[in-house]
Amino acid sequence: MTDESPLIPAGLDAIVAFVRHGESELVAQGRFQGQADSPLTDLGRRQALLTARRIARRTRRPALPLPAGPPHAIVHSPLLRTAETATLIARAVSGGRGDAALVAPVPVVPEAGLLEIGQGEWEGLPGQEIVERWGDLLAAWRREPLTAWAPGGESLADVDARVRPALRQLLAGLAIAEPALAAPRSQVLGYADVPSDEPWSIVVGHDGVFKVALLALLDLPLARFWMLPFALCGISVLEIRAGRPRLRLLNATDHLADLEATHAPEPSATEPRVPGAL
Repeated sequence: MTDESPLIPAGLDAIVAFVRHGESELVAQGRFQGQADSPLTDLGRRQALLTARRIARRTRRPALPLPAGPPHAIVHSPLLRTAETATLIARAVSGGRGDAALVAPVPVVPEAGLLEIGQGEWEGLPGQEIVERWGDLLAAWRREPLTAWAPGGESLADVDARVRPALRQLLAGLAIAEPALAAPRSQVLGYADVPSDEPWSIVVGHDGVFKVALLALLDLPLARFWMLPFALCGISVLEIRAGRPRLRLLNATDHLADLEATHAPEPSATEPRVPGAL
């Protein structure tokens, strides 16, 4: 039976930070991933370490729009690339090397509802092979994602159905942890009349599943799936004020600038470009 209750608890003040995993072996090889389990590359681990350090030092200028206190939890997809990234972030925010030392480690929780979109027969295949064998279907998936998807893979409706319960559980936990306030928080940026001490959690996941999750939280139609891109180890922040969501940050990657400068790929005149694979 589908839960039709509101996704965000009424009156909730909370923050959710979304972090995509670092580069994986399949990404480096230009292969479609989906739910294929692929570990981080050396570059991916360095990306994750820099992201972990950025979150641990979140109040240093330019500050991230995150509370100074510890996160309620770090929730992640169970796949290797996300589990590795989440573990590195947890060590950084729990190890006392960030903005504030913690008495206890932050809980790290795997959540199957946050698995990447299953790509069926496309998983593990090079992008160019998929273009050659399923070119029309791939083009339809890019154009009309509600009516076309990988053979044997998941539809967006199926993904949405498993993502929503995971989000409900996460937000319910933040509602329990929310401190009582004597006055309502400001709805307008720039006012610091109430300290930013609301509960927050970190979600470590994937490009495709984050698209579905953000559309659900922002109450936007699934047909807008391609509207929200998520960079490797990019940091995005959803702020919830009085039960209403607002996107404060999308794809912050300034912490990766040095890596991006030293690992920029050389352009190829002969290799065809394949749209980014999930």
